[in-house]
Amino acid sequence: MSSELDALAMAADRLEGRSAAADRYPTPHDLAEDLDPRVVLTPALRLLDQSLIDVAEGRCRRLIWTMPPQEGKSQRVSRTFPAWLLTRNPNLRIAIASYELGTARRWGRAIRNDIQNNTDKFGIRVRRDTSSAQEWQIQDHDGGVYSVGVAGALTGRPVDVLIIDDPIKDRAQAESEVFRERVWDFWTDTARTRFGADTVVIVVLTRWHEDDLAGRLLAQDTRGEWRHINIPAQADHDPNKGETDPLGRAPGEYLTSARGRTPQDWENTRQDVGTRTWTSLYQGRPSPTSGNVWKRQWWRRYATPLWSQHPTLPDAYTVHEADQVVMSWDMTFKDTKSSDYVVGQVWARQGANVYLLDQIRKRLSFTDTLTAFKGLVARWPQATAKYVEDKANGTAVINTLKNEIPGIIAVTPTESKYARANAVAPVIEAGNAFLPDTSIALFDPEELIEEAAGFPNAAHDDQVDATSQALAQLLLDSTGAMAWINYARRHATAATAATVTDGPEPDQSGPDNQTVPVDPAEARRQARNAAFRQHRNNPR
Repeated sequence: MSSELDALAMAADRLEGRSAAADRYPTPHDLAEDLDPRVVLTPALRLLDQSLIDVAEGRCRRLIWTMPPQEGKSQRVSRTFPAWLLTRNPNLRIAIASYELGTARRWGRAIRNDIQNNTDKFGIRVRRDTSSAQEWQIQDHDGGVYSVGVAGALTGRPVDVLIIDDPIKDRAQAESEVFRERVWDFWTDTARTRFGADTVVIVVLTRWHEDDLAGRLLAQDTRGEWRHINIPAQADHDPNKGETDPLGRAPGEYLTSARGRTPQDWENTRQDVGTRTWTSLYQGRPSPTSGNVWKRQWWRRYATPLWSQHPTLPDAYTVHEADQVVMSWDMTFKDTKSSDYVVGQVWARQGANVYLLDQIRKRLSFTDTLTAFKGLVARWPQATAKYVEDKANGTAVINTLKNEIPGIIAVTPTESKYARANAVAPVIEAGNAFLPDTSIALFDPEELIEEAAGFPNAAHDDQVDATSQALAQLLLDSTGAMAWINYARRHATAATAATVTDGPEPDQSGPDNQTVPVDPAEARRQARNAAFRQHRNNPR
């Protein structure tokens, strides 16, 4: 009698478009856990479940989910979610797309097998006459799953739910403009033309390139249709800008891993994969291949250390043949609870060229910042000038240490970060800015290059700020050009004061026979140009 009642209940559910499993599994995770008790529920997967339920219940029609690789997102979105949807509405026509047909087909096969092997749990069956891994349908209903690669077609197939899972396979495809255009063509010419009025779309991927499908969809989202949730491996939001982490983590806190990765495992991964891959795949913030303001290819490298052990100070360095050695500091706004970094840099100038010798970049409390400042000063005693941006904790650092450490110079910025970075861009483009080769570096120079390439859209700009400040002081407004400027001013003053009634004009030329300008700003510009020309003609 009980079995007959169950059969009647199942029949009633089918008439309503739902199976009995719809109430048994209120979330996709409930279904996943019932099929495999080993499945874990992390905070990220819990938030993903909530987002998928919003899609199912009509509160979100366009979802982009970006997350580090191997953290369960594809299993939840491309395997559990379609099956969970079909228990609620077996008439849904679901399409799953990936970078190649074989990958998409594996998801279609896994969903089909889950239903076939657990008919009692799902309350629905797969039709025997349409049950291939690539395309199958629910018995007595219109719904089912069709799998396709981004080079495939959906001709004649209306789509109610489209899932695009990792449309790019690897770095080679990501860097290929041809392949990125192929993915975009799939979206515009193949997928988008299959939509009905209520079609929903989920794009789930790890980010390889700023111009990948997610990047282009968001860039063209003039109607505000897309909900984008990015889960970085390490929380990198800035509370000072009103930013929050989707999981409520503190800045710097690592992701609770579905695979059991510890914070040390994440650190090891970060070191192993390199800054660029970490920033894109694991943080979900790919930077431009070349860079926006400071292009990657502009940076020069030096492979021979410009320093050696100090002859009398055991923990200090001495710099060889430097015209000038300075420090540049960018301070955080708060303490270790902020996502901002304290950045302290040591730069040396030789003629028109500048060399980054050392850098610290850490989240530090105010007390730890003072300790780090003193430590860097002790390590580089030749750095007579210490430039500190006079804002945030910088003001407090200046006031605390100015009577203890000589040479602390407050710098008050009058322009935006972007304007300051643009002002020194010609110095880098001209090849006058050198970073140490990784083989000799005392820090990670790739972090600076990566941050600079993503500026001004990257999560952080602390290294960019410190570098802009250093280059401006060394080559634009301070001693890097002052010798030429003073020479030009002397000749300009003499030319103005001289009374010439006849004969040739007085000599108003400076280096390279440049006409000496009277205006100091023009003098500085001429000085920079002369230095750049000299460097190009006589590279070191």
